[in-house]
Amino acid sequence: MLTVVGLGALGTLFGANVQSGITSVLNSVHAGSVASVLPGGGQFTIYTVTSGYPAAPKDYRLRVDGLVSRPLSLSIADLQSLPATRLTRDFQCVTGWVVTKVPWVGVRLVDLAAHAGAHPAATSFRLTSFDGVYTESLTVEQAHQTGAIAAYSMLDAPVTREHGGPVRLFVPDMFGYKSIKWLSRIELVTDAPPGYWEQNGYPVNAWISGHPPTRKV
Repeated sequence: MLTVVGLGALGTLFGANVQSGITSVLNSVHAGSVASVLPGGGQFTIYTVTSGYPAAPKDYRLRVDGLVSRPLSLSIADLQSLPATRLTRDFQCVTGWVVTKVPWVGVRLVDLAAHAGAHPAATSFRLTSFDGVYTESLTVEQAHQTGAIAAYSMLDAPVTREHGGPVRLFVPDMFGYKSIKWLSRIELVTDAPPGYWEQNGYPVNAWISGHPPTRKV
């Protein structure tokens, strides 16, 4: 335990090169309290809401369903075949730390909704993680405002297990808890319930600046 904690401290001090070594150590640790709070890679601090980093199913598929006319079941290759959105944006945690200029690649939520034939009555996205616990939500309006993506690449590489891979959400302009990890399902609904962190006291509207951006992406 002390060895792992020491490695975490070194990662905080010396950055991404040491972080890559910490990742291997953390993946071999089964204590959820360790895996949930120590730095894990790319100068991020890794949080989980379960006992560790869940492994993706071997036949991983991202489901897009709910109020749609063409439900989707997308492999990583399927997702990569769709028009990609590339972003370089800061990632900011509500606890105060920031990683600047993170490169992301993925498919916009609103594009996935259109590809699935979203019904006009669908006004929200309900998002589910394959960890079995983590949920989130965005309105369709918020997805337009932020340009939120289902990301399959970050830091110029496939999204790793500890960062929420193979697919995670990234929501620019909102605190990191909105960017749900280990994404398994995107459901179009009329009214999405508050997500895991909102049920534990965090604001539903997680704008970093306190208000939405004036642009629509």
